[in-house]
Amino acid sequence: MRHSLGLRRVFVIPLALAACLAATGTGSAAPPGGGDRSGEKSTERSRIDFAQRYRAVQHGGIVRAANSAITCRRAVDRTAESCARTRGGRPGANDDFDMFYVDVDDDPNTYNSSTGEVRLPPHSRVSYARLYWGGNLRVGEQKPPKDNGRVLIAEPGGNYKPVIADTPVGHRVTDGADAFQASADVTPLVRSAGGGAYTVAQVNVAKGHSKAGAWGGWTLVVAYENAAEPLRALAVYDGFDATGEHGTRHAVRLRGVPGGTAGTVGVVAYDGDRGRRGDTVAVSSGPTGPVPLTDAANPAGDALNSTISEPGAPARRNPAHPNTLGYDSDVFPLAAGHGRRGDLTVHLASRDPAWVGVVFAAVAAKR
Repeated sequence: MRHSLGLRRVFVIPLALAACLAATGTGSAAPPGGGDRSGEKSTERSRIDFAQRYRAVQHGGIVRAANSAITCRRAVDRTAESCARTRGGRPGANDDFDMFYVDVDDDPNTYNSSTGEVRLPPHSRVSYARLYWGGNLRVGEQKPPKDNGRVLIAEPGGNYKPVIADTPVGHRVTDGADAFQASADVTPLVRSAGGGAYTVAQVNVAKGHSKAGAWGGWTLVVAYENAAEPLRALAVYDGFDATGEHGTRHAVRLRGVPGGTAGTVGVVAYDGDRGRRGDTVAVSSGPTGPVPLTDAANPAGDALNSTISEPGAPARRNPAHPNTLGYDSDVFPLAAGHGRRGDLTVHLASRDPAWVGVVFAAVAAKR
């Protein structure tokens, strides 16, 4: 059943172009030595190395909104839990189900849409905002890759606006999946609109059932300044690669982000399955070994478990399924003392093939 959000489709200058006409605020969207992507063309690559997208040291932090674009419709595997129980939080994987689009708006021109809340503290100014979206193009149907680099977004109370990827799209076919991730700078829109519920539609994901399973979603990462908050080191890194494939692991060094200080670490990943153990998100600093990050939503050994989670009360989203069946956008609490020398490094590993797209952090600027 669709829910009216008072939205209608309009055609305006794509936000990727609008972003080029606006300042990105305090912080650097493409700092020297951090993987400058400002001159990249929006092409496709089968693998994209992780590199710095944004960095700042300022009073403030990072928040994010996120949601999935697809969910289960009925169980295909007779041993699986029901669809309702699984998306309600029980263990289960997308390859156990016939999957169908999430569509919460009242617009007949969209086939998938979902909402997520950007929860900004009062009196905050947005420094940088980037929208990430991705999924699997081949399940019971095959979606054309030409649509990978475009979505629609509506700000709180606003109309849909087209967003066009402004850097290369990660796109790779392997293990029965046709996986991609795209992104675009949406700073002007989010700076103008502020906090509240954002709606993202037309994420290019496929419905149906296959051994690889259907999955996909979006995350809006927002860095902000706020004089009332502590001085923090902020960093956003992105790329696109499989983890778990042939034992592949990832270590993303967040240059300029000190280890050993308290804060938060965020990760966006695709095709993690709840209940299939062997997935870890860990941090290290200097010579210390990686220390796993866990919380109530992400138990030890099952970190990529189809959750959208953050410390404290969860941000609002529609739908608010506890099990997103293949989409992870998690913010982990980071306690002080995880190593005290060197930059913070985030380590990701999985037993089964999964895809990693974004790592971000906001930690106390001084040890």
